[in-house]
Amino acid sequence: MNPSITKQNDTKKVFKECGTCSRTFAHILNREFGHIQEVEERALNPLAGGIMNQGYQCGMLWGAALAVGAEAFRKEQDPNTAMATAVAATQQLLTSFEQRSGTANCKAIIGYDLSTFLGMTKFMTKVTAQGMENSHCFNLAEQWAPEAVAAAVEGMAEPPNVPEKLRNCASEVVRHMGGSEEEQIMAAGFAGGLGLSGNACGALSAALWKKMVDWCRAHPGKNPPYFNNKTAKKILKRFNKETTHIILCSEICGQHFKNLEAHTDYLNQGGCKAVMDVLGNS
Repeated sequence: MNPSITKQNDTKKVFKECGTCSRTFAHILNREFGHIQEVEERALNPLAGGIMNQGYQCGMLWGAALAVGAEAFRKEQDPNTAMATAVAATQQLLTSFEQRSGTANCKAIIGYDLSTFLGMTKFMTKVTAQGMENSHCFNLAEQWAPEAVAAAVEGMAEPPNVPEKLRNCASEVVRHMGGSEEEQIMAAGFAGGLGLSGNACGALSAALWKKMVDWCRAHPGKNPPYFNNKTAKKILKRFNKETTHIILCSEICGQHFKNLEAHTDYLNQGGCKAVMDVLGNS
């Protein structure tokens, strides 16, 4: 593994180059694992700001989760074990991030509602006054980066015991959208509101990411729009219509999943089928 983070933390430089927190942490962890995935990293841009600036789980978490999913696919020959490994590593990342920041959610971290013009204006005014590299997001990224690497490594150290055929909402949405087995495992950690945490829907984030992967491949060298991303807005609109604007996994499903087996049982009983169909056909 490339020891760049532990020897010299260049996170702020990477953040400036990548442009979004979500892409930054996918890049940092991919670099540590020795496998840069430029297209897949760029496709994460809409997950910054807590999913299209909605203020849910910080983009750093979505990016890091995607990177551990990619490493789990390379590390484990069995897709079932790879899926479980991705989820376990994502749970470690979430625990580490909450210990560092006190919360998983973007809005709580920065103190502004980026989904509104006023909130975004206040946030950008503060960042400009501080200087971007001294902003809270940049400082948090620099502090968490080595911890994120350590959490990812720890989360994948011991392959979990997988006694049965597992299902995963995020992976299945990616599959329905034509995603490869690798892409399905990459998104596996998103399941159940990110690492089964019950927060904002991981299937939604998986659909947004996969759609942007396709966009990036059709537009080589270009970044998907961060503001006014019409494709992403259409997916979010369809999702909101189906869920009546409920975005938290625990509220959509009416429960928190204690493990992937419970999540599998829920899906086998038809849970979230309508939502997954809407997203998968986006």
